Amino acid sequence: MEINYKALGKRIKLARIERELTQEQLSEMVNLSPTHMSNIESGTANVSLPSLVRIANIFSLSVDDLLSDSIIHPRASLERELQKILDGCTDYEIRIIKDAAQSIADSFHANKHLKDE
Repeated sequence: MEINYKALGKRIKLARIERELTQEQLSEMVNLSPTHMSNIESGTANVSLPSLVRIANIFSLSVDDLLSDSIIHPRASLERELQKILDGCTDYEIRIIKDAAQSIADSFHANKHLKDE
C-alpha cells in the first residue's frame, strides 16, 4: 500500500491549526525549513520517518493517527477519532449519533450481499 502523502499533509496541517501554530513555528520545532513544511502539508514532498515521529510527538498523536488514511487496518485510530467527536457532545447528541450509527450499521449488514457482488 502506498502512503497517501496528501492526506498525511492535511492531517498535519489540521493538527497544527488546532494547536494554533504557524508553519514557521512547527518547522522550527521539527527542525525543517518552512518551505519543506509547506510542501509536506500540501503533499508535494515526503516526510522522513524521524520528522514524522517528531511531528506526532509535538501534537501528542500517534504516527497511526497521522497515517490513518494509509493504514490497512485503521480501527484503533478511527475509534480514537470517534471518541474525540463524542467527547465534545452532550448526552442527547451522543444518543442521536448512536442511533444514526446503528441505522447505518444495520443497513450495511442488510445489504452485505451487494458488497460481495
